[in-house]
Amino acid sequence: MSDKPQKKPHKLKARRPRGLEDRGPAEIAATERMLATIRRVYDLYGFEPVETPAIEYTDALGKFLPDQDRPNEGVFSFQDDDAQWLSLRYDLTAPLARYVAENFDALPKPYRSYRAGYVWRNEKPGPGRFRQFMQFDADTVGSASPAADAEICMMAADAMEALGFQRGQYVVKVNNRKVLDGVLEAIGLGGDDNAGRRLTVLRAIDKLDKFPVEEIYKLLCDGRKDESGDFTKGAGLNQSQADFVVAVIHSSVAIEGAVAGGEASGDAAAFVPHSNFPFNDYFSQVGLTFADGIVELGQIRRLALSNGYGEDRIRIDPSVVRGLEYYTGPVFEVELLLETKDEKGRPVRFGSVGGGGRYDGLVSRFRGEAVPATGFSIGVSRLQAALDVINRDQPPAQVYGPVVVTVFDRERIADYQKMVATLRNAGIRAELYLGNPKNMGNQLKYADRRNAPCVVIQGSDEKARGEVQIKDLIEGARAAAAIASNAEWRESRPAQFSCKESELVDKVRDLLDRHAIRST
Repeated sequence: MSDKPQKKPHKLKARRPRGLEDRGPAEIAATERMLATIRRVYDLYGFEPVETPAIEYTDALGKFLPDQDRPNEGVFSFQDDDAQWLSLRYDLTAPLARYVAENFDALPKPYRSYRAGYVWRNEKPGPGRFRQFMQFDADTVGSASPAADAEICMMAADAMEALGFQRGQYVVKVNNRKVLDGVLEAIGLGGDDNAGRRLTVLRAIDKLDKFPVEEIYKLLCDGRKDESGDFTKGAGLNQSQADFVVAVIHSSVAIEGAVAGGEASGDAAAFVPHSNFPFNDYFSQVGLTFADGIVELGQIRRLALSNGYGEDRIRIDPSVVRGLEYYTGPVFEVELLLETKDEKGRPVRFGSVGGGGRYDGLVSRFRGEAVPATGFSIGVSRLQAALDVINRDQPPAQVYGPVVVTVFDRERIADYQKMVATLRNAGIRAELYLGNPKNMGNQLKYADRRNAPCVVIQGSDEKARGEVQIKDLIEGARAAAAIASNAEWRESRPAQFSCKESELVDKVRDLLDRHAIRST
C-alpha cells in the first residue's frame, strides 16, 4: 500500500460565462407577460407566428460577415461533420429571409409574420450589453409600398403603449438609408471598394445614443480607445468629411403639406441643415439617392399623420442609422425618453429599445429576383431591463409557487400523493414535499422558500376525522409581523383552519381567489 498522500478530487468551479445571465421565476414571468402583450398587438395587425432555428448556415446570415478562416467576429460559429460552417443566429431577420426564400411559393405575398426568440452576439459584454438576449420581430415580406413601412412604425408605437408607456415617454424615430448613402457618396465612399468604411461610418453614427459627439468624431476619423484600453479602429475620414456627416445627422427634415393629397412629392419634405455644425460644400454633391430617401420619408410621415400618429409618437430623425449593413431604405428606432437615475443617483439614458427597417436585398440573395421586405424588432431583454429600472421603487410583482402538501407520516406517502393529484386535476399547481419529512419545521421553511401560498397538513388525528389542515402562508406572514410574542402566535394559530378532505379543492381555490392568485 502506497504511503503517498491521496490527492483531493478536483472541484469544478461553478462560473457563468461573461455576457450571459441566469433568470429566475420572477424575471421569466415578467418576460412572458411582455411577450403576451406584444403578441396581442402583432395579432391585431394580422401578423402570424413562425419559428426558425437558433442555428443557421453561416453564409445565410449575411454578406457583412468577415471573410476569414473562422467567421466568428460578431457571431458564434462552428463546423459540423461535413465541414459546413454553422452560426448561432445574431438576429431574427436573416433566418426569416432564408425561411421565406425556401418556402416562397407556398407563402401568401405579402407575407406578414412575427417571431420571438434568443439571439447571440460575439461581442464585448458590458453593462446592459449581453451576448445572449431576446428579440420579438414582425416583418412584411413582398411589399415595396411605403404603407408597409408606415404600418410597422405605427405597430411599434402601439406595442409601446400596450406595454404601459405613455406618449411623451417614447418616440419612434425614422430615417432612410438612402439619405445616408447619398451623404457617403458625396464624401467619396461610394462603390464596393468602400463597403467596409461605409459600414464603419454607419456603426459610428449608430452609437450616438451611447457616446457624446466628440467620441463619434474619433470613430469617424482615427479611432477610439475605451475605458478598458481596447481600441476601435475608425473609418479614416478627414475632418471635413467627418464635419459633413455629423452636420447631416444633427439636422432635421421638415414635412410640408404632407397630410392632404396623394403621394408625397419631392417638395413634401425639406432637409434643414443644423446651424451649429459646419455644413460644408459636400452638400452640393448629394445626388438622386439622397433625394429619393427624403421623398420616402415624406411618404411615411404623411401616412402616419393621416392615421393619427403625430410627432409625439413617430418622428423623422436623420440621426437614426441602425448598425447592420443589409438595410436598404427606411430605418426605424424606438427610443425611451424617460429620465431616471441608477442606484447611485447617476442619470440613466436608456436609448434604443427596438429598431428595424427595410431590407430589400436579403431574400433576393436566395431568389435572384427582387423581393422587398420591411420589419421591426423589439429588444425584449433591453426593454425589460429598462422597465426594471423605471419600476425600481415599486414593490415587485409577486410570483407564487405551488401549494405544498406536507408529509406528516412517511408511511402514508400514497395518501398525500393522492391529495396532490386531486389538486392538480382541478387545475391547481401543487407538489408533494420530497425531502426528509422528519421535521415539519423544515417542510414549512421549504414551502416559504418556494413562495407557496399555503400548505396542506394531515396527521393521524386529522386522518381519523376525514379532515385536513390548510395553513395560509400569505396571511400567516402578515399576522406574524403584527404579533409581538411567540405566546400570542401559539394562542392565535393565525391563518390555519381545518376542512373536510372532500372540501380540499374548494377551500384551496377560495384561498387563492382571496389573494388574487391564478390557479394555473
